[in-house]
Amino acid sequence: MSLVQVMWLDGSAAAITALDEAAAAALDGGPAVLPLNAADPSAPALLEAMAPEQPVEPETAVVIATSGSTGTPKGVLLSPRALVASATATHVRLGGPGHWLLATPAHYIGGLQVLVRARLAGTKPSLLTGVGFRPDEFATAAAPVLASDGPRYTALVPTQLVRLLDDGGAGLAAAKAFDAIVLGAAATSPKLRTRAADAGVRIVPAYGMSETASGCVYDGVPLDGVRVEPDTEERLRISGAVLSHGYRLAPELTAASFQDGWFRTSDRGRLLPDGRIEVLGRADDVINTGGVKVSAAAIERVLGGQPGVREACVVGIPDPEWGEAVVAMVVVEHDVDGASLCAAVRAELGAAATPKRVEFAAALPLRGPGKIDRAAVLASLIP
Repeated sequence: MSLVQVMWLDGSAAAITALDEAAAAALDGGPAVLPLNAADPSAPALLEAMAPEQPVEPETAVVIATSGSTGTPKGVLLSPRALVASATATHVRLGGPGHWLLATPAHYIGGLQVLVRARLAGTKPSLLTGVGFRPDEFATAAAPVLASDGPRYTALVPTQLVRLLDDGGAGLAAAKAFDAIVLGAAATSPKLRTRAADAGVRIVPAYGMSETASGCVYDGVPLDGVRVEPDTEERLRISGAVLSHGYRLAPELTAASFQDGWFRTSDRGRLLPDGRIEVLGRADDVINTGGVKVSAAAIERVLGGQPGVREACVVGIPDPEWGEAVVAMVVVEHDVDGASLCAAVRAELGAAATPKRVEFAAALPLRGPGKIDRAAVLASLIP
């Protein structure tokens, strides 16, 4: 079988509907589906790397193509079993099958799974189409779902939720009416969690990736049938029916990442006393400064918790004295003193973790659905 179902998504309802129908056929054993963003400049390179003219790996329903944080194209292979297991476990965790609003791009696994969940629930998803995200358009797209009987769900990224909370109008009113909003693609900060709770928005922070057919840990608790545990190096590994069966045309990468029913992630984490999983950040986000290893994610959590700070990204830049110097880029809501931010980090994490420099930006560069583009941040901070 060839990978003939290349679906170019231009943000229109017609394109998303075509993908929905093709994905449904793939779940029933039809041709595999490769969704691509027509507006993405890297899409032609992704398409070439996926080689749609070559036979598809067995048991593949969907290929999620991504360049990830490394910039190297790879295609995550997902079977009908994995997609259905993820959607079913999600419904069990949230409160049963319901009506869904698709508010994130469908060429990413989080958006595609909204279509799969609605299909399995026997409901028709409402679609937020177009380019960009506007709270008023979110409210309009949510209206048919909110008028339905039974559970009402949507999935967002943190940036979208922040915009709804900041807007405070019809978009926020719509968000409050959902029975649950799955929040994924990027970490949910304690500050954002508090803001959502204070506003009456019911969020369920999720952790997962394309390799796990979307979120597999909800609010720190693995979905039914999923096991997550840290290894001796705090590297998280995952097992369960939701797992991908490998990477497109990459047997060596597949063998290195998937072993004995487990997928070894690139994330660090730990098991909390209450049994929940805490994700500590990417393993490659550790900064070695002056011989001391510090966690970029830990520094970001401290900075993000300071008054007036909306977002923060911490990277290590080459430095002749320190090897790597800790540098932070932050987005603020009002004037914030960089020295006070450094003092807060020093007080909580120590001198080694304290940024040598703090830069302010109007927004952080993003890649994918709400993920910070660390490579772009690093490039902009190197003198």
